[in-house]
Amino acid sequence: MSIRALLAFCAFFLNFLLPSPVLAFNPPVDEVVVVKSERTLYLKSSGVVVRHYPVALGPVPWGHKEREGDERTPEGRYILDYKNAESRFYKSIRVSYPNRRDRQRAQAMGVDPGGNIMIHGQPETPQPGAELFNWTDGCIAVSNEHMDEIWQLVTVGTPIEIRP
Repeated sequence: MSIRALLAFCAFFLNFLLPSPVLAFNPPVDEVVVVKSERTLYLKSSGVVVRHYPVALGPVPWGHKEREGDERTPEGRYILDYKNAESRFYKSIRVSYPNRRDRQRAQAMGVDPGGNIMIHGQPETPQPGAELFNWTDGCIAVSNEHMDEIWQLVTVGTPIEIRP
């Protein structure tokens, strides 16, 4: 059997063994990075970007989240700690905000730090052009198609860094 035939044979059977074409051609994601100023979410494997997606944030995208209701997306290092397939938005993955430092800062300010920050898809009733403006309450929103890819490529426990 020639090398070319062997590669074709392997590629044919990999399509049946792997659960998704998205997974077939990507190494495991070991870090998620969101750069708020770029409105972009990056999936990384061993420090190399393997995918990137445009995002929508809250209407006040600059600065670190300080309190509940400020419509800001937190900044810092967190963990993606829970997946919810039954979210009120199209799938969601929770960011472990607030961490200890966030709670201490909020306590010093006498405010509630808020929480329930997610990466999620669109609302049940999709809003045309939603990816063009910041509409969340501080979450990180992507298209439903992109959420499907992120959902498949990112596992619970993956670190996320949210940068200004």
